[in-house]
Amino acid sequence: MSAHCMLTGAAPGFGNRISHSHRRTSRRFDPNLQRKRYWLPSEGRHVRLTLSARAVKTIDVIGIEAAVARIRARGVKL
Repeated sequence: MSAHCMLTGAAPGFGNRISHSHRRTSRRFDPNLQRKRYWLPSEGRHVRLTLSARAVKTIDVIGIEAAVARIRARGVKL
């Protein structure tokens, strides 16, 4: 599973760790991903989504039907 949010498209960012002696090594800033299961009334089934914490809050506001429509518009297959 890749570290991408299905709704927002949040992906890892990259940067450097900097030690006390100021040596730089690469690091990765991963999004806060959660696996959530939602009931989709229009299809009469559950869908399991990989979402960032911000996307979970977005679904609380816009609803699961609108969120699934946005996910499908991005080209993600459910």
